[in-house]
Formats: sequence, structure tokens, C-alpha cells
Amino acid sequence: MKKLGKGIRTRFSDDLLWLIYVVCEYIEYSGDISILDEEIPYLAGEILPDGIDEKYDKYEESDIKESLYNHCIRAIEKSLDFGVNGLPKIGSGDWNDGLNTVGNNKKGESVWLGFFLYNILDKFIKLCEIKSDYGRIEKYGEIKQNLKKALNTKAWDGRWYRRAYMDNGEPIGSIENEECRIDSISQSWSVISNAGDNDKKYIAMQSLENFLVDKDNGLIKLLDPPFEKTKIEPGYIKAYLPGVRENGGQYTHAAIWAILAFVKLGFGDKAVEYYTMINPIEHSKTKDSAKKYKVEPYVIPADIYEAKGLEGRGGWTWYTGSASWFSKVGLENILGLNIENGILKLNPCIPKDWKEYSIRYKYGKSIYNIKVKNTAGKNVGIKEMILNGEKIENLQIKLIDDGNINEIDVIM
Repeated sequence: MKKLGKGIRTRFSDDLLWLIYVVCEYIEYSGDISILDEEIPYLAGEILPDGIDEKYDKYEESDIKESLYNHCIRAIEKSLDFGVNGLPKIGSGDWNDGLNTVGNNKKGESVWLGFFLYNILDKFIKLCEIKSDYGRIEKYGEIKQNLKKALNTKAWDGRWYRRAYMDNGEPIGSIENEECRIDSISQSWSVISNAGDNDKKYIAMQSLENFLVDKDNGLIKLLDPPFEKTKIEPGYIKAYLPGVRENGGQYTHAAIWAILAFVKLGFGDKAVEYYTMINPIEHSKTKDSAKKYKVEPYVIPADIYEAKGLEGRGGWTWYTGSASWFSKVGLENILGLNIENGILKLNPCIPKDWKEYSIRYKYGKSIYNIKVKNTAGKNVGIKEMILNGEKIENLQIKLIDDGNINEIDVIM
């Protein structure tokens, strides 16, 4: 395939960190640490001048190559730019690129990015240990500690975590705000990252549920209330109608992260209730609901509207980012199928009234038929694992690609 070499250079603060996230996920699954030594060229292009937040251009490969490990380090080091509250600067946007004027004057900070960066450092320190990179282990460990303190003090709003600080120091996602008093992803990532204080995580997710879950229309809002008349100018997000897309509708990426957070807290009943609720097929089970939803019931939508008169209407569809997270959370976190370096582990988080379920997993030419029984009515916890009639004491199975069919019985 011909490389076009075209792309957009931005001041978004999270894009470069997703490289580390994916590398860590890949190594955890495969055990292939050799990828860290792969030599990869950097791209060459003009640095963005002051006042310009993005530029679409053609970027050629440079003569400078470094290992993937060093690419990851450069990305992290670029991200270690903290503001007055000890939180990372948001730049011209983070995951929510609609917040493009929150910090484009180089002072605004992102609470969500703080949780994400904490999670990245937590994952990457394990790779530093593999590489015996002791100086970075110490450095990143100290940054993690300071970041966790800032997140649980400067970012805590009393009942939930704030979303960001503007260049002028005004908070977003605070009870002080008329609009966007609460934002979903600060709450969910306080749990996903494990950076939130234990009591605060539960309180924050309760607030998310109280203010952002709309069971009547079957969606989980990104934020509430939407931006409309407030004097705060967070960026182009405010140009969307209130309740459309990121501006107070469901952005499905974030809805799935909320479900993942409920899983990590052990709330299997809630997790599956909301996982089912946002499933597109649930929006099309009757003629009336299908007319309301208006888009395909067999693919994941990027967004669902909450706007007045458009409640429950699907936005643009075939959204691969949310589709992959939907699949990942369902299989790995709810059903609990985890593969780490060729080792199969089961760590389900399901409703108490689920009696049993099964998974058919193909590993190379081998088949693993997994049956999970929940006769005790539990949300989490594995009591017993049996492989082909033999009890597995350590509750994990080394996968073998030998073409055999294997039967795994799991008792919760």
C-alpha cells in the first residue's frame, strides 16, 4: 500500500500518549518485548508557529531513527508539562478535541488527561523495569505520586472530579459552573486509572449515574448541562446544539468507559444493565423506537442525541473506535476473558442472576470451550477452574497451539 504521508500536526495533549497505551496493551497480551527495540523513523515537518494550533500537510520520513522504546519516552517527556494546579496542560484539546480553547494559551489544564497520564506512567514503568531503566522508574514513580495528590485535591469538587481549568484559571466540570457541571470521563478514568482515592471513586461514579445516565432514552451523556449561554468559551464544542454530540449528548466512547469503571468497581449488575442499554439493537426493538433512533441497529454510533425534540436519535455510525471498546469491555471486562503472554485467565464481572455463560476461544488451531457457572449468585470472583477434567490450582491456563479441543469449566 502506498504511503501518502499526509496528516495533521496539532497541539492536542493526548494523541501522543495513545502510542504508549497501545504498546503496553500489545506487550501485555503477546509478551513480545522485542518490539521495543524496533527502529522507527521520525517524520520531518515544520514546528507549529505561535498562534497556530494545527496544520494539515505532507510529512516525509526523516533520517533520524530510534527504537520504539525511545519513541514512547519522547512522547511521555513531551507530556510532562504541568500547570499551576499540578495537572497536565490541555493544549488545544485532549480526548475531547472540542475543548480547543480551554488551554490554547498554554496555561489551561486537563483533569482527565491527569488520570490518563497516571495510567500511562503506571503501565510504562513496567516496561522500564524490563529494560532496567532505573532512573526513569524512580522519576516516573515520583511524578505519579505527585499527580495522584493533585488529582485528589485540586481536581476534586466535593461530589465528583472537575474536568479542566481554563487558561484564566476558571474550572470546567464544577458545581460552580452553570453549564458542564459534571463531565463523564473524569469520573470514569478516576476508576480506570486507579488514581482516584478509594472513597472518591465511588462517590464520583454515583454522581455520574445520578446526572448523566438517561434510562428513558437509553443513553449515557458525556456532560451536563450542555454548553449554550455560559460566558465560558471552551471551544468549538459550544457550536453544537445543546444535547448534540460532545455537547451533552452520548459520545459512545465515553459511555463505554463509564461501563468499564462500573466493572472495575465490581458492579456487575449495573455494568451489564448499561452495556445492554446502549447496545444499538435496544434502540430498534420496536417500530416506534426504530423511528426515533433513525440509524442502523447493527453498528455502533459515535453519538446519540439528547437535544430537545431529538432525544434518542443516533448520530453518525460505523464508528470503529467505540465499536472496538464495546467489544473489548464486553469480552475482557464483563465476561472476563483475559490473555496475558499466552496465559488464559478468567475474571468476570456479571449480574448476580446470571446462572452461566459460555465462550468459544480459538488459539491458533486449538479450541477452548469455556463454560462459566455462577450458581452462588456472585458478581465477581472465581472459585474453581477445571481443564479437561483436571483441577487448575492457580486458576490460569497456559495456552497451547496443538489443534486440540479443550473443555474449561469455571465455578464462581
